[in-house]
Amino acid sequence: MPATDEHPAKTRPAVAELARLISLHAPYDGVFSLSVPGVDALRRSRTASEVTYTLQKANRLLQLMAHPVDAELLAPLAIDEILIRLLRSPMGARIAQIGQAESSLQKMAKAVSWLRAHYDQPVDVEELAALVNVSVSSFHRQFKAVTAMSPLQYQKALRLQEARRLMLTTMADAGSAGRRVGYVSASQFSREYARFFGAAPMKDIQRLREQDARPNDASA
Repeated sequence: MPATDEHPAKTRPAVAELARLISLHAPYDGVFSLSVPGVDALRRSRTASEVTYTLQKANRLLQLMAHPVDAELLAPLAIDEILIRLLRSPMGARIAQIGQAESSLQKMAKAVSWLRAHYDQPVDVEELAALVNVSVSSFHRQFKAVTAMSPLQYQKALRLQEARRLMLTTMADAGSAGRRVGYVSASQFSREYARFFGAAPMKDIQRLREQDARPNDASA
């Protein structure tokens, strides 16, 4: 995962430190809100093609999460630095579009926000396209360009991530977790969960719990 402003050999320790910090705030794959409003930690175990930028701006920001007073004062500066370096990177023009009220990225960000807030509800793509004032065909094209998924695939990912969180943190069983995130069919939930995470719900949760227990066992 090369950075744009550092020598590749120097980025390896930064990548390792970033992975360590993310694991503290994101115990498993998914998106987790941090104490600074608007800042999330995202963990993904699968191989991704995206280039990672601003490793040292990201490390400092996550390090601040352990110090609430410092985070309140310094996190906005770290966020500004990350944004500045992103704007100066090859993807800067695309990042700049997010801040434009009528840009396609801004419209898709609005749609994504709606899906994240209503992931457990049925999605009417025509209504979602109307929400951001674009045609249905244009909405499909722009949404996939931004997220690499269709709206329904994105909603499915949100549902499955939340169901995984519920089973891992609240001891919910697969049936109740599936219902709480919007699934009517338990078999469909189990089938889609296994396809997405590579294992049936309870088997996947057992594996995650065993992974969390290993460091403690070793330290004991």
